[in-house]
Amino acid sequence: MTETTQGLKPATPYLKFTDAGEPFLQGFKCVHCSQTYLGQRDHCAKCAARDCMSPMNLGTSGLLYNYTIVYRSYPGIKVPFVSAVVDLDSGCTIKGNLLDIEPSPENLDFDMPVEVVFRGAELSNSAGEGFISHFFVPKKGSE
Repeated sequence: MTETTQGLKPATPYLKFTDAGEPFLQGFKCVHCSQTYLGQRDHCAKCAARDCMSPMNLGTSGLLYNYTIVYRSYPGIKVPFVSAVVDLDSGCTIKGNLLDIEPSPENLDFDMPVEVVFRGAELSNSAGEGFISHFFVPKKGSE
């Protein structure tokens, strides 16, 4: 477990830890059609196959598919921030906040390479202290 995530609890049921304490996102892949989903599933929404989902560790790199710059949020949430939708290289689409970039349209490009990182959930929610969550950051060397 990294120094920045040590002692934190997962903020979501699909955030897991390896035996070595490293965080990862768990997905499930259909053994029939290879569709991948974030989190646990028993049935495939794409091909409707039942009891065919196999667990997998999702990848940590992907491309920015879409984003919204949020200027107004709940009390205690620092704005503006970038809410992003990312297509992971491992075949799954997930949502999360994009960090370490100025939240301005001229800094954001569709298909921009990003990486999944794990940090304290208080970065996205004022009640998140003590929890770990996934976020995205621009991939180094892709600016």
